[in-house]
Amino acid sequence: MPQLMLPTTDAPPVIRTDFRNQRAWEAAGAAITAPKEEGYTADVEFIDNPAFANLTATQLLELLTEEAAGKQRCLFVVDETTLTSPEWPVLAIGLRDDHGRTFRVTASALYSVEANLSIGNMYFFEFADLTDADGVLRDFSD
Repeated sequence: MPQLMLPTTDAPPVIRTDFRNQRAWEAAGAAITAPKEEGYTADVEFIDNPAFANLTATQLLELLTEEAAGKQRCLFVVDETTLTSPEWPVLAIGLRDDHGRTFRVTASALYSVEANLSIGNMYFFEFADLTDADGVLRDFSD
């Protein structure tokens, strides 16, 4: 039986780890990809696989292949916290230089993180350092 691994994606993955509420998952996904005022949308790839149910950030990192880890600067996780909060605070997990560092970003601000990391305009730690006292990044203006 092959070992479970995270798939290699062309865009940063958004991994679902909570499977108790399908409607909440769909609403979170819609909030993540909703067009911003300027018309931009987050370029992410949703991973909806029950094999990843209830996995922690540490466990997900252990499932990364070298190829997947080298291709992205971070991955995003939609977990119980995300699906039970009206702001949809998605867990961001750093790869590369900030391997394993985490913070939360609201679905509406996720685009800024994804876009700036993807083009190398900012580093993961810069976003993590901008979070509010509760560890959530709610707004970002570049």
